[in-house]
Amino acid sequence: MAEIHFYHLQRQPLEAVLPTLIEKSLGRGWRAVVQATSAERLAALDDHLWTFSDDSFLAHATDKEPDAADQPVVLTLAGSNPNRAAIRFLVEGAPMPAEVSGYERLVVVFDGNDEDALAAARADWKAVKAAGHEVTYWQQDPRGRWEKK
Repeated sequence: MAEIHFYHLQRQPLEAVLPTLIEKSLGRGWRAVVQATSAERLAALDDHLWTFSDDSFLAHATDKEPDAADQPVVLTLAGSNPNRAAIRFLVEGAPMPAEVSGYERLVVVFDGNDEDALAAARADWKAVKAAGHEVTYWQQDPRGRWEKK
């Protein structure tokens, strides 16, 4: 059964947090898929993962590119797993996939300053908990470090 982690953004935006989470996943030898809900967010993440650091980048593709299946990170609007990823990041309210057993971990990243995002995350939490999944909640401390609550 997949682990499901909820990351509550309060002090940093998605663009500051997501690259680090992806890097840690790749460090475990996992492929990653990132699902957003809008073409605009997907395009922004596509650009950002190439330029988020002066000395680093994250090799990736969108699911529309012909070599997506070979990439360590794939960005998508769909619910598929185009690169056989072990971890799936759900951002900007992307829906929980119907089938989670193919993943080691699902990560729901939500904006704690957005009431709609908070409500959606709470609903997802209740649903996956009721389904019997191992669920953890992570919140940033005042220094921006993640603490398991």
